[in-house]
Amino acid sequence: MSAAFTVRLDEATLCALDQLAEKIERSRNWLAAKAIEDYIALNAWQVAKIEAGIAAADRGEFASDDELARVRKKFTSKE
Repeated sequence: MSAAFTVRLDEATLCALDQLAEKIERSRNWLAAKAIEDYIALNAWQVAKIEAGIAAADRGEFASDDELARVRKKFTSKE
């Protein structure tokens, strides 16, 4: 089941949406729905990862000093 709602866009965004819809032969509605679905999926994944990290920290699961030093060394500039 789907439901309708209104979204307000500035003219430049609406024009860009219409141009893209025409180029890929999809409707404005399809593009907007797909963009919202993708945004929700990405942000749900990110929130789940953050929550998992917080839960691990709450359990005291931290990197050891040796592990942290290894990571620092890996990303430290060689200059």
